[in-house]
Amino acid sequence: MCRLLGYATAGLNRSLEDVLGGQAVKDFRAMSVVHNDGWGTASLRTPEEPPYRRDGGAPSPETGTRLYKTTTSALHDPVFEDLAQQPARGALWHFRLASSHLPLILENQQPFFANGLSFIHNGDISDDQGRNIIENRDFPVDHSVFLSTGGRSDSAVFFAVILEYIGFGFPLDEAVAQAVRELRQSYPKSSYNCMIQSGDQLVALRASGRTEVPSRIMEVYSGYGWQQHAIDYRVIRYRRILDADGTAEGVVVASSGFPQSEADGWTELDNDQMLVTSNRTGEFRIETI
Repeated sequence: MCRLLGYATAGLNRSLEDVLGGQAVKDFRAMSVVHNDGWGTASLRTPEEPPYRRDGGAPSPETGTRLYKTTTSALHDPVFEDLAQQPARGALWHFRLASSHLPLILENQQPFFANGLSFIHNGDISDDQGRNIIENRDFPVDHSVFLSTGGRSDSAVFFAVILEYIGFGFPLDEAVAQAVRELRQSYPKSSYNCMIQSGDQLVALRASGRTEVPSRIMEVYSGYGWQQHAIDYRVIRYRRILDADGTAEGVVVASSGFPQSEADGWTELDNDQMLVTSNRTGEFRIETI
């Protein structure tokens, strides 16, 4: 159970502070008071200079992903401030609140990364008795694909199912939709809010089997005096990224928990809707799964 944020630009390198603004970054980071089980980010950066081979070395691919994750809370990790100022043409940010007593180990920190894809998820994929999918040995997921995610959690299973559909030839957005359809056959009430980033696209999905806020979330938030921030816990919103002249440069999409007013351009995704955007052009569309 986590907080998610992702953005994609029109092929331009923009930092988290450029995209949100200084105060909003502080408000976003403050959520790690509650979501304090670690954090991570995965970013794509267009080189300032084209790579070349004059010295004999092969250049790194332009779509290479920079990945950072830790079991330390973002609020207490000085690296957060540095990375929030690092420009990228696309990025994912994730604050973790561990679900179903899953271990606080680096393997379970997100973003997960495999096959050139970065993935973050907010949800607890469990049945009505509270048994997490990770305990279901009969769930039909390819074990080698699961291991390739590097994770050991329900979110890693979700990512593995998406990777399987990509392996079957589905495009990224449809692979996400197909994975949710499959998982819902066994876990219809779970939350599948997620974001996945490739070298060309960002897909952000709001898909929750329940509309009410989980009692555990309300209890945890209340323990920190943050209960007012949990009212719209499952909501995901998006807004355009604008330059100083008001020209659109891309889109940012985020879980709730920090100020996201309509006056500032934020729009709520409906349940079972996904935002699909290019981190080359910044153009996006809304689809229903």
